[in-house]
Amino acid sequence: MAVSLKKGQKVDLTKTNPGLSNVIVGLGWDTNKYDGGFDFDLDTSAFLIGENGKTMNDGDFIFYGNLNHSSGAVSHLGDNRSGEGEGDDEQIKVDLSKVNSNVSKIAFTVTIHEAQERSQNFGQVSNAFIRVINEDTNEEITRYDLSEDYSIETAIVVGELYRHGDEWKFAAIGSGFEGGLASLCNNFGISIA
Repeated sequence: MAVSLKKGQKVDLTKTNPGLSNVIVGLGWDTNKYDGGFDFDLDTSAFLIGENGKTMNDGDFIFYGNLNHSSGAVSHLGDNRSGEGEGDDEQIKVDLSKVNSNVSKIAFTVTIHEAQERSQNFGQVSNAFIRVINEDTNEEITRYDLSEDYSIETAIVVGELYRHGDEWKFAAIGSGFEGGLASLCNNFGISIA
């Protein structure tokens, strides 16, 4: 049975699931009724981060414009532009055995595309979650349902896979940012034009 997390909580992944290597990180959300005249387009990204809290290079930023990491360890499974339907809206596949040793964690984020231009924020988004699934068994290992009202934030670091010695753990982060994707990229050491 999946472990349900609250903000700030952590859970062992590989220690309690020996042999776990292939995971799917699924993120989902619903948008509230909104009369601003624009559709919502939320985007999931992953940042492969070193001990210094930054990426080593721009290739360590996995998103709709760079779907696959050069190591083969992380793959974005596609951009869902509507968020319609039940379950995961976007997924990122991770092969823990292929993650370079200089990567200490992988941060999973969600941003609102053109949030400022469309006057949108995460206060208009509900039922947001992140979950980690064992790809080999299709079993949900852990889940974090975001419950805060992010009324000014346009980007959220939802959760992180991170190394603890030889093991991998998952942390429920739920840290909001103003400034959308540019703010997140700057935080993780990615320079954007």
